Amino acid sequence: MKNILFITADQWRAECLSSLGHQVQTPNLDALAADGMLFKQHFANAVPCGPSRASLHTGMYLQNHRSGTNGTPLDARHTNWALEARKKGYDPALFGYTDTANDPREFAADHEYLQSYEGPLPGITPILMMGTFPDAWAAWLGDQGFDVPDPNWKFYTDKADVAEYEDGGPVPAPLAIPKELHDTHFMIDRTMEYIDQKDGQWCVHLSLLRPHPPWVAPEPYNGMYPPETLKDFVRQPDMATEGAQHPLLEAYLNKPRVGAPLDDNKTARLKASYFGLMTEVDHNLGRLFDYLKKSGQWDNTLIIFTSDHGEQIGDHWLIGKMGYFDASYHIPLIIRDPDATNTRGLQIEAFTENVDIMPTMLDWLDLDIPHQCDGKSLNSILRTGRIPDYWRDAAHWELDFRDVEAGETLEQSLGLTQHQCSLNVLRDDRYKYVHFTNLPPLFFDLQQDPNEFVNQANNPDYLPLVLEYAQKMLSWRMNHDEQTLTHLALTDNGVVSRPAPRY
Repeated sequence: MKNILFITADQWRAECLSSLGHQVQTPNLDALAADGMLFKQHFANAVPCGPSRASLHTGMYLQNHRSGTNGTPLDARHTNWALEARKKGYDPALFGYTDTANDPREFAADHEYLQSYEGPLPGITPILMMGTFPDAWAAWLGDQGFDVPDPNWKFYTDKADVAEYEDGGPVPAPLAIPKELHDTHFMIDRTMEYIDQKDGQWCVHLSLLRPHPPWVAPEPYNGMYPPETLKDFVRQPDMATEGAQHPLLEAYLNKPRVGAPLDDNKTARLKASYFGLMTEVDHNLGRLFDYLKKSGQWDNTLIIFTSDHGEQIGDHWLIGKMGYFDASYHIPLIIRDPDATNTRGLQIEAFTENVDIMPTMLDWLDLDIPHQCDGKSLNSILRTGRIPDYWRDAAHWELDFRDVEAGETLEQSLGLTQHQCSLNVLRDDRYKYVHFTNLPPLFFDLQQDPNEFVNQANNPDYLPLVLEYAQKMLSWRMNHDEQTLTHLALTDNGVVSRPAPRY
């Protein structure tokens, strides 16, 4: 009997593991890595949440699944890991959210009034749906005797009228709710209750909101990382100097809630809460791992821990996830394959991507990997510790930076049409090339400039390399465009059929 525990912790930077020497304490994830495998060069394929998770769940690059922004529908022709797992008799269960905007053509005509088609991934059974609006958690807190605020997300920020940007005491104000009642603890409890009731195989996607904002941690996590020690931001001396690197970066730095606070004390306090929420997630995952061991399910469960994207948290004067910097895309990946007994504790330096997660899960279940998948299974690496021939030598990611919600203000400031608001990144061990549809390119020498401060795209000494990497980018795009066109042609002709029912 094979079980799957697929964990995503939202907005987690790759280096934030104590096993990598970072100050964030993650003893349980460290132990998971020591008993499994840590992939050190793992990257998301897009930001923000919706596009990234579309890649995570379908194994496809953004250029192919085309769900480019939050709320953009994901074409129903594309299958996903949950639909495929059903072919093996699994009923994939969701705790949290998938941030999927489903194909409106899949809805009945009487649903045309809906303003959004966001909901759970097709094929997955939502046991406990909870995202930025914590309805299930808030209702449960109401049952515990708490007054439920309106809107209910104010549970996160209402502490003596102190919001996440407060700058009062020596550490950020704690959540007004004890850690045993926080949303992360609540989600882990519900997951263990569900697994405990299962008689037979199970497949769970545990999609935790933390450490996504609001950055308000319960005690004692709010005070674990003193803000005065967290001002080591990777950035230029000021925003003007930072923004001179590229027009898109300058536009971001002038956008509300994207440019970091000018007061470093405030940014450091956000960082303190961000780190605290990570340790809280780790401690709660430890409870879940202990449960699996005590219930005898540890050694028949594939455990995957990753994230949808990273976080700038003040680096390059930015807050959130956007643009082209590594901090927004470099994320953790830890996998424990219970059958991979000879590779325990290995740390892999090869480039891996979120599009590899779906092929890995399906391969582990002995299921065929759909032709649509741009990623590759990691199972041979998990079992042998060796990198297969012809493995990728770089990471790739994309961004659709249209600002639809703000009424196209970003693209207008850049003199672009919406169709021109895209970028592609090719990043290997030495160089990083950023291609824009209608803006100047960027080229970084990561060996000389690991912080991505100096654009070498116009440096005559680097021009041959810029041309070489532009050609590599073109070849990569053409290769994966061809793969997806073949998949869609097969699907439309009925040769490869998408699993029909929506669950």
